[in-house]
Amino acid sequence: MYAKRLTAALILAFSAASAGSITPRDGWAVHETSKPYVQLIDDVKAAAKAEGLGVVTQAGPTQAAAARGITIPGNRVIGLFNNDFAVKILALSTAAMIEAPVRMYVTEEADGSATLSYKLPTHVFAPYAEEGGAGLAALAGQLDRRFALIAERAQK
Repeated sequence: MYAKRLTAALILAFSAASAGSITPRDGWAVHETSKPYVQLIDDVKAAAKAEGLGVVTQAGPTQAAAARGITIPGNRVIGLFNNDFAVKILALSTAAMIEAPVRMYVTEEADGSATLSYKLPTHVFAPYAEEGGAGLAALAGQLDRRFALIAERAQK
């Protein structure tokens, strides 16, 4: 039994260590920073507030893994939104609200720095374009701008 657990833990640790950094991909923004992981999380939260978005959710496996004796790089998903966007989006597409809150992702790099990445809100809401029309596209564009400003502020 112990050998199975040790093997599973080693596989998990190797997988996490070898997964690598977030790389640019279609519909994503990826910002490498020199900031430490915890500092970048704090700065994302402060920048979101400054741009009128609230932290609605936070999740990450790092602390839970540590409690199990497994060390993995820092990893935090931060969901951002506000009620104004929620009400306006609901008026255009009830289904689109499944995507709220829109998330930012902070990941710790091997050198101690952190990367901020997120799916562009226009990408996130694209599947609802037919239903939500130009109004939803405009709201997603506004969220794109806010997310870019949050990323810019958080990196400073």
